[in-house]
Parts: sequence; C-alpha cells; structure tokens
Amino acid sequence: MFERPEGGERAILVHLAIQSEHHREASSEFLELASSAGADPLLTITGSRQSPNPRFFVGTGKADEIKQAVIDNEADIVLFNHVLSPVQERNLEAHCECRVLDRTGLILDIFAQRARTHEGQLQVELAQLKHLSTRLVRGWTHLERQKGGIGLRGPGETQLETDRRLIGDRIRQLNKKLSRVQKQRDQGRRSRKRAEIPTVSLVGYTNAGKSTLFNRLTDANVYVADQLFATLDPTLRRVALPNTQTMVLADTVGFIRHLPHDLVAAFRSTLQETKDADLLLHVVDITAEERDDTIDQVNNVLEEIGASKVPQLLVFNKLDRLGDDESRIQPRVDMRADESGVEIPVRVWCSAKTGGGIDALLEAIQMRLQPLSALVELSIPPSQGRLVALLHEHGRIDSERYDDNGNWCIQMDIPLADWYMFCKKHQIEQYLLQSNLEKDEPEVLV
Repeated sequence: MFERPEGGERAILVHLAIQSEHHREASSEFLELASSAGADPLLTITGSRQSPNPRFFVGTGKADEIKQAVIDNEADIVLFNHVLSPVQERNLEAHCECRVLDRTGLILDIFAQRARTHEGQLQVELAQLKHLSTRLVRGWTHLERQKGGIGLRGPGETQLETDRRLIGDRIRQLNKKLSRVQKQRDQGRRSRKRAEIPTVSLVGYTNAGKSTLFNRLTDANVYVADQLFATLDPTLRRVALPNTQTMVLADTVGFIRHLPHDLVAAFRSTLQETKDADLLLHVVDITAEERDDTIDQVNNVLEEIGASKVPQLLVFNKLDRLGDDESRIQPRVDMRADESGVEIPVRVWCSAKTGGGIDALLEAIQMRLQPLSALVELSIPPSQGRLVALLHEHGRIDSERYDDNGNWCIQMDIPLADWYMFCKKHQIEQYLLQSNLEKDEPEVLV
C-alpha cells in the first residue's frame, strides 16, 4: 500500500543491550514473540550500544552486518526487539532492502492474527492505524505534480496528505463503533452491580496460564496454547463458590513488557472489566526465570489503566512443571492480617493443568469476597418452614438448632444479592438477631 518491501516468514532477529535503557527487553521473550507471530527465526544478531543511533538505531557496522545476514540467509524480514522511530525503520528498510518491523509492530501483528470477535478486530484495527499513521511514506508521487496543460494538473493535496486524511476518517469511525460497544459493556456491568454479583478478573503476564485456569474454574472451552497472546478476546462466565455465592469470572488479554500505548488505548473498553472488578486474580508462572519482574510489569500496566487500587490475589500457577530435583512446593494458601486484624489469603499455589489446589483457590476467592456476603444469625418461628428450606438453597448453614420456643436458630453465610431478595420478598429482617452488616434497617437492606 505504501511501497514498502513485502515481508515473509524467514526472519533475522536483532537484539541489542542498550546501556542507557533502565528496562531492557529479554531476548528469550523476543524469540517467543517471533514464533507466536508465525516467523521462522533464522539468526539472532546481538550487540551492545551506549545509546541508539539516530539513523539506524544500530551502528553503521552492525547495519552492514544485518544486511549481509539478510543476503546470506535469504531472509524476508528483519525483526527488532526494540521500538524504532519511523525514520529509523525506513532507513533500515532502504539499507537492507527488505521489510523491517520493530517490537510494537510485531505485537500488533500477533494481535491481528488472534482477534476473533467483532470488538477485538475493531480494537486491533484502531491500534494498527494509529501506529501506521506515523509511518506513512510517500507513494504515488506522480499524482502530486503541478504542470500546465490538459490532464497534467495534479490534485491540491499530496498523496501523503490523502493517506493521512483517510486514516483519520477511519479512526473516527472505529472510535464511534467502539463507543457503542463500550455502552453495551457498561450496561452489562451495571446489571451485575444491581444484582450484587461480584466480578473477578484474571490478569497476568502473557502465557502465565490464565486461560487454562479459566477453563478449570468454569468448565469452558476457550482457546489454550503455549504461546504468547493466545487469548485476545475477553470471555465472561458465571462460577459458583463453595458457599453457593455466584461470581462472574473474566478472562482477559495478557500483559507484556512495554505493552504498546496504542494497544492499551484501543483495548480500554475491554480492560474496563479489569478496572471495575471486585477482585483481580494475578496469575504468575512459577517456573518463569524473571518471575518478580513479570509481576512488576503487570502492576505497571494495571496502574496505567487505573486498576492499581483493585484488590489482588496472587495465584502462582504451573506447579506441575517443577522438576523432581526442585524443592517441591505443595498447593497451599498464604495468609496475612488485613487492617482490621482479620486473616485474608494473599497468595495461592496451584496447578491449573492438573487441578491441584483449585479447591483452595476457590476458598481463598470466597474469603476475599466475604464483604459481599452477609453473615447472619436468625431466629425463625416454626410456621416459616418454607422460608428455612429456601435459606438452605441460597446460603451456607454454619449451625442450626432449636430454642426453648421451638424457633429455628440459624447461623449462615448468604450472598448479599440473595439476602436483599429475602428482605424484600419475605421481610426476613424481622427474624434477624445479628449480622456483619453495618445497618439492619429494612430500608437500608432493600
């Protein structure tokens, strides 16, 4: 479209250690990115520089080395594990006479391959156009010539200006369509809030096992693969907790180092599920070499989208991958005291693939969502046997006995939505002895 060299699958990878960069990219992760995009890595060229070269990003000698590697290996594309400026990308393409793609363009290409839903495709196209708008090169320059004579007068605007105008028009159209999708998602979230159904969102570094865990908890069949960004389109399912409380579990796109800002902006409506969640399950690959660094990277993205204040439960996944020579870590739950002195779970160790520790994870989620449940003690007269049966269906009975007057004395844990329903339909608050609710007046509960 813009007279750029065609790309293919045979790729030369370039990874430099830039001394001036505080957060360097990982070469092993870059190789996974290239493979996930469908590239066939032929050779990885490495090096180090104090700072990037303004013309080629690499030095002139390294640029010649890359060009020779392209010729020797008959490569179709050069992939850089860095963010290149539009000028650097064009200079490298002209020098190497093949397509050059930086880290951001590579991630965008992966996202374009993974998008399946209409919303996901709109979001990816929006991000691609924003990225492309800074990389337009001059094509069809013969149309710009201003000459005298019939049929030789060029248009008033250059082809570059026309391209920019068309891309700007398309971006505005996509923003309108995504705003409509955003309204639909907002409506769904408002409905869940009215029903007092908590939302739990899976977040984590890409390929940490979020979709496998999602399938384990929901019996769903979302796509799972051992590759980066296997999941792109969000999926929501209802999950029943051990106390019969219902939650909505959301599987979202994975994060990565230096996630392109255009992608973050384009996927803001999808990531809104994360921002508005009641609890985040931060899934971590326990076998990852840079485990602590990936946790920090995910927290940085959460802060960028405004979700840093949402409570987190760390889920250390892939226990099944620990070798026999490693000190085997059994599934467990780590607890700590919150501000009120009550112990709450903060870390869960499990295996989504084998199911080990999943029951403990559900119990931990239930404990973290406890404020969304009512802990009540009731005294119900013998004439209300049907009401007692309904309570058994909707809540977890901790203890049940009869007092001297034949009343049922029940201590139970019941979801807030069901408690409000009982208060509205059966005026159950008249039988309430005590609860963990701040106020017990019917007008507050209803």
